[in-house]
Amino acid sequence: MSTENRQLKTGLFFGSYNPIHTGHLVIANYMANHTELDEVWLVVSPHNPLKEKSGLANMYDRLEMANLATENSEKIRVSDIEFTLPKPSYTIDTLTYLHERFPSKDFVLIMGADNLVSFKKWKNYEVLLKNYQIYVYPRPGADISEWKDHPSIMFTDTPLMEISSTFIRKSIKEKKNVQFFLPDKVISFIDSKGMYQ
Repeated sequence: MSTENRQLKTGLFFGSYNPIHTGHLVIANYMANHTELDEVWLVVSPHNPLKEKSGLANMYDRLEMANLATENSEKIRVSDIEFTLPKPSYTIDTLTYLHERFPSKDFVLIMGADNLVSFKKWKNYEVLLKNYQIYVYPRPGADISEWKDHPSIMFTDTPLMEISSTFIRKSIKEKKNVQFFLPDKVISFIDSKGMYQ
């Protein structure tokens, strides 16, 4: 079916991206190229309501790193949509806003199995399930059995990525080599700003 006559399926991959790393990029690339999605937007969150705010790098630096990491990607783009919305950003509010602003897009949520485990803590999670599809990527040790047969949830075979931003920040602080965990341009940006020292 040609994309002309249908809504573009756009996956929204929310994250702090503090910093963006190879794990995020592998997941985004898998979703954009190995599922029914037409494109993936990396939505840089100013602050996740379920996470501590301390240790979070400046949101414009995190946005710039995400842009540097994806500049050569055809189907992945970066969004700062939550920068202008009320804080903290709740996914349901962001989706409502995006839906009004981009009526021609069919938005799909991308989340890790670990987020699915705590999904019932999300604001208006029932509305999300009713109105949106959710594409889930595997995470080690996440028990998602209660969602196994939910019609709105699609489990994907995304490669299992165990790299975390926490691990990377710790490695940089300890002056360890993080080559290949992050794109080279992101490493250069972090070095030039003395981030995570």
